[in-house]
Amino acid sequence: MTVETKLSVNQDYVRSFSQEKGEPEWFTKLRVDAFQKAEELPMPRPDKTRITTWNFTQFAQHAVASEPYSTLDALPEAVRSLIELENESKNLYIQHNQTPAYLSISDELKAKGVIFTDIVTAIKEHSDLVQKYFMQEAVKIDEHKLTALHAALMNGGIFLYIPKDVEISEPVQTVYVHDHEDAPLFNHVLVVADDNSSVTVVENYVSTNEKASGIVNIITELVANNGAKISYGAVDTLAEGVTTYVNRRGFTKRDARIEWALGMMNDGNTISDNTTKLVGDGSIAHSKTVVVGRGKQIQNFTTQITHFGKNTEGFILKHGVMKDAASSIFNGIGKIEHGATKSDAEQESRVLMLSEKARGDANPMLLIDEDDVMAGHAASVGRVDPVQLYYLMSRGISRKEAERLIIHGFLAPVVSEMPIEAVKKQLTEVIERKVK
Repeated sequence: MTVETKLSVNQDYVRSFSQEKGEPEWFTKLRVDAFQKAEELPMPRPDKTRITTWNFTQFAQHAVASEPYSTLDALPEAVRSLIELENESKNLYIQHNQTPAYLSISDELKAKGVIFTDIVTAIKEHSDLVQKYFMQEAVKIDEHKLTALHAALMNGGIFLYIPKDVEISEPVQTVYVHDHEDAPLFNHVLVVADDNSSVTVVENYVSTNEKASGIVNIITELVANNGAKISYGAVDTLAEGVTTYVNRRGFTKRDARIEWALGMMNDGNTISDNTTKLVGDGSIAHSKTVVVGRGKQIQNFTTQITHFGKNTEGFILKHGVMKDAASSIFNGIGKIEHGATKSDAEQESRVLMLSEKARGDANPMLLIDEDDVMAGHAASVGRVDPVQLYYLMSRGISRKEAERLIIHGFLAPVVSEMPIEAVKKQLTEVIERKVK
């Protein structure tokens, strides 16, 4: 069976939706043009995963209004537990479904010219700056049906701009609460670090209602200008009824650096694209991902670092744990373009299977079009190491506890990278819950 890909809204709806939000004419036009492309473009074709039966285009309603949170005390406990108390009055954005629900930015960052606001407000109040970067470099509108549909129907997200030479020492945190049944979320995150600036961003997608369902279409764009550094951590824990397309992209200029630490813990079917373009000479990207799959969910994770500039460095690390009848594809692509001399592309993908019916497929790929470079990869798919298990059990540890320790050690390289203790604790607890 193939799911109908005809869109459940029309061009007039897209135009009126934009006008009702008071968006500038350039963005209304962008939405309408993107919608026209979405009607014609094909669906993406993730390697080794058929998504023809997945619904990404049909939904009961597009726009919904959800209650904002008047204070942090009104937050659901699942959300409040993610926020460190000392960060409550500082740099924090919370979104409830499609509604901006809470926003705080420190006076210090305001004084330095940092912009941190919801994406719809940014489009109206910082129009020229958003227009310069929105789906221009990291992600293109016309890549396929889902990127075009995202641009046409975007209804949430944030814009974060860090001016030149500004270093933000404390993490900026965003939390997206999805508890609606059937309403789609088209969430756009745009982070721009200007020359020689730095920032750490941590985001959570969390379902506070186990019956939450529908489509979540996420695009994140990180733009690191000359000498800038962006550290980006994310933990996704959307419910089983949510079908997710997530596209996290990075774009680096000269001597810039982007570091990804991604905890992919959704319970529903998920397609993920994490691509970084190393355009400037001397730029660096490290991407670390952990995944736990359970039940009958199907997931596909593609991580790609493409080297355009000279002396660039890319490192991909992916560790996944599969149990029950879950299946996941792990594609790692290190690509060095012609002219990117002295570049280094390395990757490691490892999958641990806990059940007979679980399936994991690690596919490392190196695409090299230059001679004077370094590149390497490693991949493995298997079960818990019996030698490690025997060693721990010989010390009086039960088999169940020994397996738990091995799994946590297996996933630790990414968990340890989370820069907010509350989020690190949440990721650890999610792993504990999913593998027990």
